Amino acid sequence: MLDLAARLRRLPPSCGPVRLVGVDGHAGSGKSTFAGRLAAGLDGAPVLRLDDIASHDELFDWTARLLGQVIEPLRRGETAHYAPYDWRTRRFGAPRPLAPAPVILVEGVGAGRAALRPHLAGLLWMDLPPEQAWARGRARDGAEQRTFWDGWIPAERRHFAEDPSRPFAHLLVRQREQGYEVLPGPAGTATGAHFLTQSDGPSAMC
Repeated sequence: MLDLAARLRRLPPSCGPVRLVGVDGHAGSGKSTFAGRLAAGLDGAPVLRLDDIASHDELFDWTARLLGQVIEPLRRGETAHYAPYDWRTRRFGAPRPLAPAPVILVEGVGAGRAALRPHLAGLLWMDLPPEQAWARGRARDGAEQRTFWDGWIPAERRHFAEDPSRPFAHLLVRQREQGYEVLPGPAGTATGAHFLTQSDGPSAMC
């Protein structure tokens, strides 16, 4: 993980003084866990979770909110403020600050969408087939979220059919029994050749 973190630090800034790095993939593919471990390797880099930007009414129609609340302030070198969404109360909360940092991870389904790619220094794709990822997500969330998943899966299919991310990924991330395997992505390698990051044990599902 430290090797990958070092490579990301060497990327040129992409959004004002910030290197925005997208972590995309199907729901249930392990984005949150991987982003958390990568952030730790980056000495506590901030992680912007797109679950805080999306909502029940706008599963994927959140681009304008992200650009206005986060991207534009960071591009000016200012602290961004965004209102995180609470998926249980179905309300947006009090504004949360996001100060410019050398690297900020943007984690969530759609992090590599076309409207965001001009602002990204790099795009990582969690390389797990959709059916496997969705099965993991359903198992994680249990019966309580069954109805949500029934609506989410067709919405995600439509999103990636219209605005795919994987073809533009610089790196593919595959979870292994020990750590993660990182491979050059379809868009070529922005951070160097294939290498393996090690962890203390298997990555937990997220």
